[in-house]
Amino acid sequence: MELHGAQARPEFHLVVVRRGASLVSLDQQADKLASLLDPAKLATLGKRGANTRIQKAIAILVEAQSEKLDAGELTKAALLRNLDIARKLGCLDSAGLEDMRHGKAATIRRGPYKGDELSVDHIIPRAVVPELDNVIANLELMPLRMNESKNAMVGERQRALAEKLHAAGLLSRKRLQKVKRAALHPFRRSAIAAESWFTAFSNALTRSP
Repeated sequence: MELHGAQARPEFHLVVVRRGASLVSLDQQADKLASLLDPAKLATLGKRGANTRIQKAIAILVEAQSEKLDAGELTKAALLRNLDIARKLGCLDSAGLEDMRHGKAATIRRGPYKGDELSVDHIIPRAVVPELDNVIANLELMPLRMNESKNAMVGERQRALAEKLHAAGLLSRKRLQKVKRAALHPFRRSAIAAESWFTAFSNALTRSP
């Protein structure tokens, strides 16, 4: 039996081959995410208002996977990457999930940042593009200490994401040009720092078994 999620749900398209009560559970999970990540609601939030929501969304995804639902159809690449990060950093134990269900930061249990708080970072810095403050695709989980050292750095990764957000109608052309200017020259200090920082972050995830 095939079930397609209602198109009225923002950003989600669900296809699952399950029967009986599992389909009800799928709808419940989809409704939770749709409400939590509704763009209209996100737009009304205050400063960093979406930070707690990404924690809650990761917890919902884990619950969905435990029921053998297809997380790849349940949300988009940004949330799946955050789920992968949370898993690699050992944040998905019972205590971590309990924190996330309440929108709180989990504790990192694995890797070089063990014991640190799991924070939410803006890939394209809020200081550079405030309008992306509550855009889920621009939010990424990472250790708090690493987040605090990142500052408002802009490099090739930020430029590439800005292009995608602009194409999706989530970023104005004016702000896109601002990001491009910040990352334009490969020898600019900010661009070099951003790329070095991202390499360090990727290495930290690799060292987290």
